[in-house]
Amino acid sequence: MAGSNRAAAVSHVGKIRSNNQDSGYAGRELFVVADGMGGHAGGDVASAIAVNRIKEADREYETPAEAEFALQSALIAANSLLAETVFEHPELTGMGTTVSAMVRVGDQLAIAHIGDSRIYRFRDGELTQVSTDHTFVQRLVDSGRITEEEAMVHPRRSVLMRVLGDVDASPEIDTWSLDTRPGDRWLICSDGLSGVVKHDDLRAALSSKDGPRQVADKLLKLSLDAGAPDNVTVVIVDIADTSRGDVMKEPVVVGSASAPLQFGSEPKPTTRATRLPTLRLHPIRPATGPTHFEPESEDYLDELIEEDERRARRRRLTWMIGLIVVVVAIVVAIALGYQWTQSRYYVGASPSGKVAIYQGVQQGIGPIGLSHLYEESSVTVKSLPEYDRQLVQQTINADDLASAEAILDQLKDAGSR
Repeated sequence: MAGSNRAAAVSHVGKIRSNNQDSGYAGRELFVVADGMGGHAGGDVASAIAVNRIKEADREYETPAEAEFALQSALIAANSLLAETVFEHPELTGMGTTVSAMVRVGDQLAIAHIGDSRIYRFRDGELTQVSTDHTFVQRLVDSGRITEEEAMVHPRRSVLMRVLGDVDASPEIDTWSLDTRPGDRWLICSDGLSGVVKHDDLRAALSSKDGPRQVADKLLKLSLDAGAPDNVTVVIVDIADTSRGDVMKEPVVVGSASAPLQFGSEPKPTTRATRLPTLRLHPIRPATGPTHFEPESEDYLDELIEEDERRARRRRLTWMIGLIVVVVAIVVAIALGYQWTQSRYYVGASPSGKVAIYQGVQQGIGPIGLSHLYEESSVTVKSLPEYDRQLVQQTINADDLASAEAILDQLKDAGSR
């Protein structure tokens, strides 16, 4: 059987944001990260409401299926609370949150996930992302239109396709179960970590023999050292043997969920009139640094796809122009190089065995020669003294044509003696 949990949770506002819109929870059986969206107006409220509601599911379960159902129910209930809060506080319209949560049930973990916070498993030196981002760029990656590396820097990488909020009364939530075993280390984090720190650096930090809190602090530092443009929340869960102890005695809440909820204004008296929900979430105020936002309509997604196609065409055009520039540069370099070789001369033996002047250089490029016979004398190589004959056979370099002709005149004199 998998042993007891040793866990830690940390959250930081980052270096650019003015408030922390993340929330995290590390309990006895339940572990959650929520990344709020909606700008300064409500991202913190959204993640806090979600975590405070979902943490009620922190208890023991008989089966993973039971835990999956409890998690899904908790996320749906949190979604309803968010919609109700927006109804009572219209200034929070557009707020929402991602949620990644897991519950330990014996040797298995029940998982619920929506949005782009991530769940990773570190086992036997290998780091595996077990959740799938519900983002626009992930769809592009899944369809093979862009690579994982391109997704990291894509201008639309923060567009979310699924979140909790006032979007849908029954949001689509991914739930599944995975086996776990002693020695496994699990990471749940907001994209303030996964969007900044490279996969190999995450793996190196998680491979440390330090405890969960030290590892969580190390991951936080990696994000801060990389600029931390977004809030950063990290939950580390070690599946340990019971003999190691360090069981989570008291749950830990971090981020906006650790403080009392604060709304921008008191709810305005209103009647419950029928209202049409927006199709997609979007921030009502711009936030500093990169933020999540949702398209307002399906047409907007078509526009994003068309924009991505335009970017792909521009990339192809850029590569083509770059290739043409490189080819032209190579051709010019070859032409200039060949022109330089034709300014050089040397004296050697002609195919007919006579002393001759050659224009160019003795070296060639593969089968291509870089010299040709310029002038052939009447003096035979055999008529030269032994020393001069060896020099001619080995060729004699000249700085220019005048020097080559002077050498040839000297050899003519030597051959006539």
